[in-house]
Amino acid sequence: MTDIQECLPRETQGMEQVADLGNLTELRENAASAEANGYILEDEPPTIDIIINNVVCSFNTRCHLNLRNIAMEGSHVEYRREQSMCNMKIRRPYTTATIWSSGKIVCTGATSEEESKIAARKFARKLQRLGYTVKFTNFRVVNVLGTCGMPFRIKINSFSQKFPKEASYEPELHPGVTYRLKEPKATLKIFSTGSITVTAPSVANVQAAIEHIFPLVSEFKAADKDTDKDIVAQEIKFMQKQRGSLQPKQPVSKYEDYEKVEVYDTDYSDDEEFDSDESQD
Repeated sequence: MTDIQECLPRETQGMEQVADLGNLTELRENAASAEANGYILEDEPPTIDIIINNVVCSFNTRCHLNLRNIAMEGSHVEYRREQSMCNMKIRRPYTTATIWSSGKIVCTGATSEEESKIAARKFARKLQRLGYTVKFTNFRVVNVLGTCGMPFRIKINSFSQKFPKEASYEPELHPGVTYRLKEPKATLKIFSTGSITVTAPSVANVQAAIEHIFPLVSEFKAADKDTDKDIVAQEIKFMQKQRGSLQPKQPVSKYEDYEKVEVYDTDYSDDEEFDSDESQD
């Protein structure tokens, strides 16, 4: 009598045998041996690492701040009289606070929402030690900048033509495609090299935007020979210039202006060190 397994197609036999094993994890760790024994396993879906480069938050001290006094008595403070503000830095977490005399403060440079709140509280504590009656109020995350890299190159010209409402591509002004999402609220910069920069109000929106855009750009995979070397060079130069944070098109001198720009410059480099050996909070 003929065995039933021999009558089944090879793919069906493989699925039956895999189901009998009941331990797919161990089988996936030894894929070569599984394939030699006739087991057929589906390919693992590609994984994309999302890197949070900058989290911008704001809060209010609910008291008037003397910027000149803060610059004279505080540590690691830069007073910008022409812009009516001052910048204060701390090492852990490595962040910068832009302070206005009205008591409104914007903190940039954190790599997570939790880290941004810790940094904001440390800045408030430093102002309290300078003698100000600071009340930590109205804290909120204003903007988040995240980047990721697709495991393939993208035909950004064809992509922008298929989505004319959401995507805009002007190579004379910007080397990438600007794709705007209403839900979740986010703005994506898509480059032909596969790099994607996302600005959104929260880390959750950044992740949701990547999950939304991945199946769309997957339809426009490009080989290395299909990409223009000049465009790739411009994109690499642009990515190196931004170093994780994009500068606003116009100088920001008022607190209200921070809500009108999409990304903020941290205003310091990773190689910069403090002149003083004083320990930071």
